[in-house]
Amino acid sequence: MARRGRKPLPKAVPASMAVAALPRCPPHLSDTARREWRRLAAPLHEIGVLTLADRAVLAAYCQAYSRWVEAEQNLSKTPMLLKTPSGYAQQSPWLSIANKQLELMARFMGELGLTPVARRRVEIETATGPEPITKIEFVTVYTDENGKRVERSAGTWDPDANNNASNSKRIGVKWQD
Repeated sequence: MARRGRKPLPKAVPASMAVAALPRCPPHLSDTARREWRRLAAPLHEIGVLTLADRAVLAAYCQAYSRWVEAEQNLSKTPMLLKTPSGYAQQSPWLSIANKQLELMARFMGELGLTPVARRRVEIETATGPEPITKIEFVTVYTDENGKRVERSAGTWDPDANNNASNSKRIGVKWQD
């Protein structure tokens, strides 16, 4: 059964799961597809989108790209409309192939983060990791006798007194009675 709602955001593989080596180009790809693989594989691997698990997706994209290029080259040599033996006008088969490969490429581009919109949706984990906690503020949260929620500072811990408030993170702890 299909999922409802928006497609989940693609995420870069965490550094702990990423493979250091660049996945190899599959041997079955055509020459044009191999050139496209070489153009895209390194940048996608560097930002953490391409791993060994994603090799087939990139290979499928590259093969669709190769077929699209071939169809466009043949389409430039032939008219878009052909006359059938019975006298009817028919769309060139190369136009159908080019359009279908563009559809496939667009799907793979979205999965790999190859469009401007898809790149904005891809969450890339930086090598620096999370921001260090420089200040901890202890807060007491409770409900008073009137039913209002009350937050009171119970003190702070600041290992570096020169840190400003914009670099500190607030951490809340909840206790249940």
